[in-house]
Order: sequence, then structure tokens, then C-alpha cells
Amino acid sequence: MFDFGNRLKELRKQIGLNQSELAERMNVTKSVISYYENQDRSPSPDVLIKLSNIFHVTTDYLLGLENEQVLIVSDLSEDDVEFVKQTIERLSDKSNNK
Repeated sequence: MFDFGNRLKELRKQIGLNQSELAERMNVTKSVISYYENQDRSPSPDVLIKLSNIFHVTTDYLLGLENEQVLIVSDLSEDDVEFVKQTIERLSDKSNNK
């Protein structure tokens, strides 16, 4: 399996959670999150689905089967989706004009 642990850690830090906070959202102990990040354990399919919902990414991204991060916005309102799209476009334009 791809380095799932590093990807999990990266995503967790991106949204500003420590291991304990993520564990609380997952209804597991902090040590379980640590095991995943250190690759001492592999997540079950149910855990992958929970994590993909928390981070709004696909399970394929979590597993390293795709390298482009895809944001899942199905639980957002149409106005919020439009806001996200506009923000991404502005950031993309900003990056391209450097």
C-alpha cells in the first residue's frame, strides 16, 4: 500500500487537527491514529470511508491510487460550492502569475 500514514498525517495537519482530535472525530483512541500514521496498522474499508468524509477527499486519494486531491463537496450548499470554485480559481490564477 502507498504510504497511507504520511498522507493521513499531511491531511490531518492541513485541517489543523492533532491526533487526539482526529481520534475523537473517528470515535477511536489516539493510539489508533498513531498506528495508522506509523503504518503499524492498516485501516479497514469503514475507517477509510470515515476518513475520506472528514477530509473531503476520495478513498483513492487516501490510499495513493490517485495523486490529485479531489475535494468532495456533496454536503455543501450550491452557494458554498460556488464560493469554493471561485476561491480555487483565484488561488490558481495567483499561483500562475508568480
